[in-house]
Amino acid sequence: MEIEKAIRTAMDYETKIRDIYRDAFEKVSDPEGKRFFKMMGDDEQHHLDYLKHKLDLWQETGQLSAEKLESSIPSKEIIQRETKKVEAHMAQKDLSSVKIILSRALKAEVETTSFYKNMVNEMTDEGQKMFARFLEIEENHIAAVQAELDYITNTGYWFDFKEFDMEEL
Repeated sequence: MEIEKAIRTAMDYETKIRDIYRDAFEKVSDPEGKRFFKMMGDDEQHHLDYLKHKLDLWQETGQLSAEKLESSIPSKEIIQRETKKVEAHMAQKDLSSVKIILSRALKAEVETTSFYKNMVNEMTDEGQKMFARFLEIEENHIAAVQAELDYITNTGYWFDFKEFDMEEL
């Protein structure tokens, strides 16, 4: 895939995900949910801005540079390390609509991650570096969304680690 088409396709993926999070922010009344969806939507908008800049640079100069793309979403390792116990009040909330939104977001994040994996395998040089960073960030997004989904579905697991064990209590 040519770099310009790859960037435009990436922008389509990022727009789709950003819109899912923005829509969720508008629909969810829970303050924790609003904060999460705003953070995720803002991060996706930052990705769009970065890609737009890269597209403009490519069109103007025919050059691409892969400056470090920052993300407000922590790494999977940090998310795992900082995970807290489920609060009792969460069980009392009706979060069925949030579950649907998170499932939709997770599907979009997985699709986007797959695209970035393909780009890392296809591209060379700066394009490969740029998409490798996007791949890393999107994997962190999957981890964050999956953690939220696990949290509200009361699976007792957080990132595949048992959160509580009745025998230890």
